[in-house]
Amino acid sequence: MQVDVVVLTKNSQHLLNQCLNSVYKNVPVKNLIVIDGYSTDHTLMILEKFNRKYGNVKLFQIKGSRAKARTEGIKKVTTDWFMFVDSDVLLCKDWFKKVQLDLSDTVGAVWGNNVDVLPNIKNKQILRFQLLVAKQCFKLRGGMHDTLILHKAVEGIQIPEALHAYEDAYLIHWIENHGYEAKVGSQIYCLHYKPPENWNIKNGISQAIIELRCGLVYSHLFEYMLFYPVFFLYWALQLPLNGFRNR
Repeated sequence: MQVDVVVLTKNSQHLLNQCLNSVYKNVPVKNLIVIDGYSTDHTLMILEKFNRKYGNVKLFQIKGSRAKARTEGIKKVTTDWFMFVDSDVLLCKDWFKKVQLDLSDTVGAVWGNNVDVLPNIKNKQILRFQLLVAKQCFKLRGGMHDTLILHKAVEGIQIPEALHAYEDAYLIHWIENHGYEAKVGSQIYCLHYKPPENWNIKNGISQAIIELRCGLVYSHLFEYMLFYPVFFLYWALQLPLNGFRNR
């Protein structure tokens, strides 16, 4: 079985090459569907390189929110199952082979655990705690870092364009409301390498504002916010590594 893989990009050169290598190595890709927000860095050059090698990169450029990009990506899908893969993650070995263990007639989506890579954190207990937090967060608001989705479970979806964040929660709720299960994979995961600029003060405040604005749509927002101190700790631990940048 081959699947379409949808990737959203916008100035994503940071890890895109490594990300796509992990996708093609661990997933039987029919089409790599890229929804690009008019990148101005080397993103398009990287995509062209992969198209020359595999001949199946479908590039579409649009302006708008992440919600609009995901909706457009779904519309381009041609396979029974498809994947969303973030442009700053690396899939674990044999991701697609391992996810087969989690599929059944009732499953509409399987999410691979998202492991945020914190370069200056090596403590195994902290990493285990991080995995536990990630699983609980998925149950509250979903996630699309590395997710296999049944196409018919999202047919007709139109994610509200205002959701530049929490569009993943909308997707998961849609799937569950249509009678399917959205579950955490038993053996699959991805390593999430956020760009260095994501760890500065200005960006941290900006992302928090977006989360709050978009999250007000969902009644579970305040429960999810209980995890904010943990996210702040992850962010704060990176400040020394990045020189307390505020640009």
